[in-house]
Amino acid sequence: MSIPSHPDQPRSESLIEYPSLFPIKVMGLKVDGLVHAVTMVAAQFDPDFDASTIELRESKGGKYLGVTITVTATSREQLDELYRTLSTHPMVKVVL
Repeated sequence: MSIPSHPDQPRSESLIEYPSLFPIKVMGLKVDGLVHAVTMVAAQFDPDFDASTIELRESKGGKYLGVTITVTATSREQLDELYRTLSTHPMVKVVL
């Protein structure tokens, strides 16, 4: 029997099994230092982060750069804080 979920109560179960590899796409203006900044934040939250796995994709017009990092997610709290840190970085426009 399952317990019905209520919109005002946070879900305790997660769809992610920890630990697991978790890709995150970060977008910002294509400027010097963006990839380094994203790499440094990723390493803060995943000590075993492998920068050689980073994938880059320029926007059609070349103004923006998409940086996909893959971290080892160990908890919901870790991912939430990683997203928060990336989202508030001055070089970052969007985190997906």
